[in-house]
Formats: sequence, C-alpha cells, structure tokens
Amino acid sequence: MTAVAPKAQVLTVEDVQNRADTRQIPINKVGIRDINHPVKVKDRSAGEQHTVANFNMYVNLPHNFKGTHMSRFVEILHREREISVESFSALLAEMTDRLEADSGHIEMTFPYFVMKKAPISGVESYMDYSCRLHGKRVKGQTEMWVKVIVPVTSLCPCSKKISERGAHNQRSHVTITAKLREHMWIEELIEIAESEASCELYGILKRPDEKYVTERAYDNPKFVEDMVRDVAVRLNDEPRIAAYIVESENFESIHNHSAYALIERDKDQQTPR
Repeated sequence: MTAVAPKAQVLTVEDVQNRADTRQIPINKVGIRDINHPVKVKDRSAGEQHTVANFNMYVNLPHNFKGTHMSRFVEILHREREISVESFSALLAEMTDRLEADSGHIEMTFPYFVMKKAPISGVESYMDYSCRLHGKRVKGQTEMWVKVIVPVTSLCPCSKKISERGAHNQRSHVTITAKLREHMWIEELIEIAESEASCELYGILKRPDEKYVTERAYDNPKFVEDMVRDVAVRLNDEPRIAAYIVESENFESIHNHSAYALIERDKDQQTPR
C-alpha cells in the first residue's frame, strides 16, 4: 500500500504592519531606496536603449497605520521594464493606488547615452549623461521633473582679455532640471545645454576635431553666469517647460575650487528678478 504524504499545514501569519498605531504621527515618506533595476528608456534616435537605473520609491503613511508593504514596491518595479515620462507617471499612479496612499514619489537615476559625430572628421562615439526622472503624485495630481547633467567646456572671458597667450578653460557641468507640461526628449535638454557652453564635448576627437573645439571655445568665452543665463533664455522660450532649475559648475583649472551659478524659475507663478 502506497503511503500518502500528509498535506502541508497552511499557517496563518499575522500582518504586523497592518496593526493600528497609537502615536498619532503621520510619516511623509516611507519606502525603499537605492535599488538597481534594468530598464528600457525611450530614445529619440534609436527608439529605445537598455540601461540600469537606481530607484527610490516612497509613499506617505497615515498616522493610524504601523507600517507599509515594502515588498509591493519591488513587485511594482519588477513588472515595469520600459520607461518613458508617460509610463513613469503610470508607474507612480500604480504605486500610490496599490499602497493606498495619498501621495507618492519615485526617483530614477540612470546613465543615458547619445551617439555623437566629431565636428570635422565625423567619427562617431558615445557620450554618456547622468539623468534623473522624479515623479510626485499628490491626491491624484502628478508632477514630472527631468534632470540631466551635461558635461561641457567653458573658457574664461576675463582670462582671454588679459592674457597675451591663450585663456584658461575647463570642463564644466551644466545641469537642467525641468518640470514638463508635455513630452520632451532628453536629447533636447542636452542640446540646449551644449549649445550655450563655450564648446560641447565628444568621446573621440581626431586632430582636425581637436583644433576645431579648441578654437571654438576660444571664440566663445563664457563665465559661469553667462551659461546659466543663456540656458535660462532658451528654457523661458520653451512652452513645454513649466518650471526649471539651471545650474553651472566650472571645475576651475587655475583654482582649487569650483565656480557655481544657479537660476530657478516657476514660469506659472513668478517672473525672474
């Protein structure tokens, strides 16, 4: 006679985090941080590109709940592989709905690659940019911000004016953080920053290219103040952007410090001073 294996006993496990909390203190943000996940990001030229993103995901927690469901954050993220500004908003809505929260935040930081041609030789190479999507949802209303850090060259106008030979120049970071009204490609923000620097950067330069970018920067000197103002003019004229922060940091080649400038504007609520 064949022995019949006993049925596994189903245990009822208490969900402790669903207990009531009596301290009467709500929590603004609770969730998970610093989780890496493979994603596909919308790409203007190629349609999409595969990359790895780092996520922070939070919701609010009312005063009467002891804890949130941490595993649900990972489950939601695991289902979403293709990311755009539009799908990012949907991901944020799903997270707040599943966790029964009034507000939620998702921050996604990732490297983004653009194939660029050298200005004279035309040789192609990738440039990488650090990008960030930040979505905030409060009581059903979603706000989307896109941030991109763009490495460029800056050349000092004062140094050019007072020097008999040459002028000091350095690599700089122009950072644009934009609140979007509608879709805008990451490449468009990159191009705005690069076009308002002394010169843009490239992954590969042949000798004729190097001559071009050196002379281009020398003919187009800009202070850190010039770069943030020139980028701000472009962003002011862009109807798809509702608000922005533009920053420029020059990693000075003749000082042991950086030069820095920032302009912030909400186009719906205030005018620049």
